[in-house]
Amino acid sequence: MTGFLVGPSDLRVRATHGPVVILDATVELAKPARDGDHRSAPGLAGWAEAHIPGSRHADLLHDLSDPEAGYHFARLDAPVLAGRLAELGVHEGVPVVTYDRADGIWASRLWWLLDWLGLEACVLDGGLRAWQSEGFPVERAVLSPRAVSSSRAVSSSRVDVGFGAGPDSARYGRWVGRADVEAWLAGRVDATVVCALDPAAFAGEVPTRYSRRGHIPGTGNVPARSLLGPDGRFRPEPELRDLLGDLLDDPAPIWLYCGGGISATTLGLALRALGREDVAVYDGSLEEWSADPALPLDRGRALPLDPGWAG
Repeated sequence: MTGFLVGPSDLRVRATHGPVVILDATVELAKPARDGDHRSAPGLAGWAEAHIPGSRHADLLHDLSDPEAGYHFARLDAPVLAGRLAELGVHEGVPVVTYDRADGIWASRLWWLLDWLGLEACVLDGGLRAWQSEGFPVERAVLSPRAVSSSRAVSSSRVDVGFGAGPDSARYGRWVGRADVEAWLAGRVDATVVCALDPAAFAGEVPTRYSRRGHIPGTGNVPARSLLGPDGRFRPEPELRDLLGDLLDDPAPIWLYCGGGISATTLGLALRALGREDVAVYDGSLEEWSADPALPLDRGRALPLDPGWAG
């Protein structure tokens, strides 16, 4: 597991000796108490309480998502996203390190967006918890009440920032949409489709933030958090290869989804780091899929060695 992950000590060295942009991508997402209970807020207040020195908060909930999509965390068009990232200090040729306070799921989402635009980026393995566990300092910031309680609307303006603006600027194949998944279900497309939610959510056994419980029929289940150790860091490479061996060897392209396209990027990061390039995320995931009662959902847990996730 190299290239896409960085440890706290290495980040400390990078921040001391060279230009690097450090972004806290945390979103506060409450556990649902009932079906349809979606409560989320930007992590700006938490960043102000304690953050890695020199870092900035990146608002995945509002500033870096498309408010017109009809579901949370939808990706922006590449040129608009590039402009938003430039406002956070992201520039071509300067590496970006993402982290969060939630064991990496938000950092992975931001990393996926940055990598999509072809930018040099990696994730702080273990996030803020790992940084503090190694004794490195954190800073506090004083925010105005307005800054904590509100977020400016995302502009649709396209800014020429030197990346993310041309027709070939965004890497092809990082995303699939609802129509792609429908085509796969109909047998018109070959892919291996996997849900990154925990087994209880996959099976529809617990409340969901979305319209209906369950999973897309025929899909497998590899929980993103199963890839992490108790300390929130990715498991050693040999363990990951054991966990993901069937996917690593699968001849079909891999499509990942979850509830809102977040946990799926953690699984995607691991697969990419282990050598799979043909990995895409269904951005709308279950929030978009479950909202249409005409689209099917199944309940029940996946079999431990079920090859049926390939459709």
